[in-house]
Amino acid sequence: QVHVLESGGGLVQPGGSLRLSCVVSGLTFSRITMGWFRQAPGKEREFVAGIMWTTSPTYYKDSVKGRFTISRDNAKNTVNLQMNSLKPEDTAVYYCATDASRRWRVSSDKGDYGYWGQGTQVTVSS
Repeated sequence: QVHVLESGGGLVQPGGSLRLSCVVSGLTFSRITMGWFRQAPGKEREFVAGIMWTTSPTYYKDSVKGRFTISRDNAKNTVNLQMNSLKPEDTAVYYCATDASRRWRVSSDKGDYGYWGQGTQVTVSS
């Protein structure tokens, strides 16, 4: 049985930082691409960042480049999202998801991700 569990959300002031973590069980973690998505109220779920299963290249949504950093620890079955210089428009529920297809690119299409966590709320507000 596969489990995906996010943690680390919360309320932060503009310009602040948060670190999200996601633990995966039930899959061979070192063979899966991991993605972070987010969904704001009334909006579509959108890709934020992804990290490949091999050699760990990373990919980001343009609006978070230079502010967010995705990383993975295969020994702990964990993927992290360090978010700095947060803006009110970053407010959303953040989801972690798995892509076990072993394709040779990080997909930004949520349909390519099979297992999802329950999400963690990030609120950026003064």
